[in-house]
Amino acid sequence: METLQGVVEQFTYLGIFAVLLLGSLGVPIPEEMAVIAAAVLSHEGLARWWLALPVCLLGVLSGDLVLYWVGRHWGEDVLNWRVVRLILTPTREQWLKAAYRRHALKTVVTARHVMGLRAAAFLTAGMARVPFWKFVVADAGAAAIGVPLAFGLAYFFTEQITAIAADVHRVERWLALVGLLVLAAVLVVGVRRWHRRLGRERLDAEPAAGHAPRPCEPRAVSLPEHTLALGAGNACDGEPVHGRIPERTGEGAQR
Repeated sequence: METLQGVVEQFTYLGIFAVLLLGSLGVPIPEEMAVIAAAVLSHEGLARWWLALPVCLLGVLSGDLVLYWVGRHWGEDVLNWRVVRLILTPTREQWLKAAYRRHALKTVVTARHVMGLRAAAFLTAGMARVPFWKFVVADAGAAAIGVPLAFGLAYFFTEQITAIAADVHRVERWLALVGLLVLAAVLVVGVRRWHRRLGRERLDAEPAAGHAPRPCEPRAVSLPEHTLALGAGNACDGEPVHGRIPERTGEGAQR
């Protein structure tokens, strides 16, 4: 709002016209804000309302007509531009064309009062071959109601608008502070989780990087003579070792 008001103050009526023309062509500048800025300047004596209001109407309608003629003469070529596809998606294009086939006048009037739909709707109006006179009548009629209404409300309630703007700035500052605090909290939590995960990975890597246990080798065991071999295996694997049991001799052997 303040930026728009500064531009308008520098160039007065030319600034009003330029801002409204750019806003009508799809530049993300709400035309309502430009109209309100022109009304506030008129109330403060920096512009004459009986000149500022017609300039607002002229700027709004000029942008609408440019979009219509671009869509009518170069519509299919313009659709290949990525910038155009940002505001006129294939789905929105088909929906608008169907709406123009059913109710051309109603669609133009509705689009004139819907922020964010105007540029796409008026470009599609030219592509859909809406008769020029119908487009002009519907668009000019809707603008002749909406623009003076916004201008008049802003003109007679300038003090309230200034107070609302100041409140909005205070709210924006508090929201920015809250956003910074939330961002800081998210960063702290993220850093702590990262350190914990890094610590766990180090603990898991330590046993693998340590000394491996020495291999267990079976050792020969000397046993007394007259013993029988018993079992075979590896003591390291929990299997019975090579060994012998005493052989029975004498009467025990004969039994």
